[in-house]
Formats: sequence, C-alpha cells, structure tokens
Amino acid sequence: MNTALKELLQYRRLYLLSLVLGIGGSFQYGIQVSMMASAAEHVQSFVNDTWMERYAAPVDASTSMLIWSFVVSVFSLGAWAGAVHSGSLPVTYGRKKALLFNNVVAVVAALLMVFCRMARSFEMILLARFLYGYNVGLGLSVHLMYLGECAPKKRRGFLTLTGSIFIAAGKVTGQIIGLRELLGSDSAWPYLLASSGVPAVVQFVSLLFFPESPRYLYIDKGDTEASKKALHWLWQEDDLKQEEDDMRSERESVQGEKAKTVLDVLRSRCVRWQLLAMAIPCAGVQFCGNNALYFYAFDIFREAGVAEDKMHYLSIGIGATEFVTISLCSLVIERAGRKKLMGYGYLLMGVTMSVLIVTLSVKDLYPWIPYVNISLIFTVICIYGLGPSGVSMALPADLFLQAWRPSAYVCSGTINWVGMFLIGMLFPYIVGAIGQFCFLIFVAYCIFSSAFMLYFVPETKGKSMIEIAEAFNKLNYKHKHTEKEPNMLQTQF
Repeated sequence: MNTALKELLQYRRLYLLSLVLGIGGSFQYGIQVSMMASAAEHVQSFVNDTWMERYAAPVDASTSMLIWSFVVSVFSLGAWAGAVHSGSLPVTYGRKKALLFNNVVAVVAALLMVFCRMARSFEMILLARFLYGYNVGLGLSVHLMYLGECAPKKRRGFLTLTGSIFIAAGKVTGQIIGLRELLGSDSAWPYLLASSGVPAVVQFVSLLFFPESPRYLYIDKGDTEASKKALHWLWQEDDLKQEEDDMRSERESVQGEKAKTVLDVLRSRCVRWQLLAMAIPCAGVQFCGNNALYFYAFDIFREAGVAEDKMHYLSIGIGATEFVTISLCSLVIERAGRKKLMGYGYLLMGVTMSVLIVTLSVKDLYPWIPYVNISLIFTVICIYGLGPSGVSMALPADLFLQAWRPSAYVCSGTINWVGMFLIGMLFPYIVGAIGQFCFLIFVAYCIFSSAFMLYFVPETKGKSMIEIAEAFNKLNYKHKHTEKEPNMLQTQF
C-alpha cells in the first residue's frame, strides 16, 4: 500500500496529464456518440420548422430522414478527416500544439450549435457536427499518441487505457445531461449540442501548463535537454538513464530520416504484423457489435415490456456498466497483459452473442426470456469493457516506433471511423432484412479476432518499444535466416 501510494505521488503530474488529455480527447468521442439520441426529435422538429419558414411547406418524410441521417453520419466523415491530419499536424507542430488547435475547432463548433436556432439554419448543425467529428478524430489519435510517449513502460498500458475510461465517462455524461430534466428539453437542446465546448476550453487552458512529449522532443526534434526536463517534471524521478537509453537507441536507428508516410506503413514488410495487429483486433473494434448493441438495446427493452419513458434511464445503466468494467480493466491490464484480455474477451463476446441470437429467436415462448436478453446485453457490455475496449486503446501505442506511429494512427483512425460510418448507415437495414441473425456477423468477427490475437500477436506488457519491435520482427521476417535478425530493427527506418 505504501509502495502504491508512493508511486501515485511520484507520478501525480503524469496522472494529471492523463486527466487533461482525456477531458479534451476521448471524452469528446463518448459525449458526442451518446447525446444525439436525446436531441434527435428536437433537431428533426427544428429542421421541419426551418423548412416551413423557407418554402412554406413541411419537409417530406424522406427528405427529413435524409437530413437527419446526414446530421448523424457527417460526424464520422469529420472524424476521418481529423484522423488523416493526425499523421501530419503532431509531427510538424508537436503533440501539444496539435491539441491546442484541436480545442479551437471544438469551440467554433459549439458556437455554431448555440446560434443555429437564432440564425434559423440547420446547415450550421451539419457544419458543427463535421467540426466535432474532426475534433474527435484528431483529438483521440493525438491523445493516445501523446500519453503513450509520456508514460514509462510499466505504466503505459494503464495510462493509455484511460482513453477508453474517458470514452465511457463521456457516454454516461451525454446520457445524463440529455435527460429532459436537464438539457434534453425543447428549449435547451442547442446548449446540449454545444456542451462539448466546455471540455475543449478546460483542456486548452490546462494544457498550457504541461510540457511537450519527451519522446517527440528527443527523437523528432533532437532537443535532449528539453526532453530531460519534461521527463523529470512528469515523472519526478532523477534516474532517467534507462528511458534515455531507450530513446537514444530509437533515435540512432532513425539516422535522420523523416517520419514515415501512410503509404510506407501499408507497403513496408517490417511493420506488416504490427499493422495487422492494430487493424484487426484494435481499429476493427467497431465490428465487434458493441455499438450495434447500443442501437438494438431499445428494441430489446421494448420487447421486455420496459416503458418508453424508462428506456433512457436503462441506457444510462448500460453506459455506467461499460464505465465501471473499463475502470476495472485498468487495474488488471498490467498483470493480465493485452493479449489475454483482448483475445479471451473477444471469444467470450462471440459466445455470449451466439446465446443472444438463440434467445432472441425464441423470445415469444416464455415471458421471462426478454429479461434474459437484457441480461445478455449487459453481459456483452461487461466483457467488452473488461477486454477489447480498454486494450484497443493501450495496444496501438505499444506497436510502432516513433517514426511510424503518427501514420499508423492515421490507418487506425481511418478503419475506426469508416467502420463506424458503415455500422451507423447499414445496420438498421441489416436488422430489417435478417433480424436478430445480424449478430452472426459480429460473432464471426469476434471469433476471428480472438484467434488472431491469441495465436499471432506477441505480448507487449512491460516491454520497451525496441523490445516490442524485435518481437514483431520474428513474425515480419519469419522466413529469413535467424542470423539476420539483429539487423531487422534497422530496416524499420
């Protein structure tokens, strides 16, 4: 206990940095995902009223649905644009300045939301949603990049996992402030949609007091003294020789080359398995069925006889469950490791959703089965929080060395946001066509990702960036002669 308290006090500034990064980073993702459900009817009513004023006729049903669908989906397009820029802005201007700029984008979006009703313009909502998406796409990638580069290897998994904790916290916050008793009313919905401006201002002001990423200063900028000062300030530790040696080895391997491009990441054999490990189980987390369960949950609640006005409160329970389980994951990730948590997590999710398919198929046989379905939804959310959700944030920070990391996050963000866009647009149609059997798609993905994670991806807990790169080189060059392996790390640059 004394040791834990001592470490908490020693790394208190690093933990405070994780809080600041989370507030303006992954928290924004969570709150944007959850708040739109509360604002849906008010935004659609506003669109109809505005249409009446302009054209002296109500908007037809198909046009209204098209506009609403675009309000929802343009967020993913903006997030993809932000993810693309996460490969260049943090490299050119640094992680800290990229986030400061990103907060300005969120504040502009919030102002558009506040004044959209006064201006009688639903187009301002569309633009604001795109800017919010950009803010989330850039902020989420740079948040994890920045935090992973500031953390010691023994704390890297826990600290980067806080990204998932803040996503879950954002979801719960969005659900709570979206209640009709708070900001979910017809008079307050613009302020609900503008609420993301508050954490953006908090991060902008707070981040001014923190240093730039030590690894960025040392490896990319070559500023050894500034890097040492940043490390000492964050870690409150005098003996930094091991971390300095690790950064020096990585910097010497770079030999003055520039950061790699997305095309380099996609083509290079030396990061092939790192890219697969990031793309399949991590960036592809959108295809495990978690977000689809959030969408389908209201139908299952309705079948269980839950009153319409009570469903929103039950959905808060789902969000709170995810938040609690991800927090528990943060306590065990450095002991259990990334490989087992994600691998067995996906496996259990696949099995549980298989049972859910069966119980959904026989829901009319017995009156108690719908309540079993609700329990299964909560079970899947628990498993997701304890494994795939948290590890999907922690693992990518481990996989790539400094020169490759920004472009790797572009690839990860592209897969993540395009996947979210496809799920949001196509899932309702798939449900309408095949009903509960739509979950077979997610079961197949979970089983495949579990097998890939358990059988092919090396464990990364407690290893330095160089050690992880060497472990993956055994896969990237498994057909090469073993005596060539010491030089394989050099080929990564």
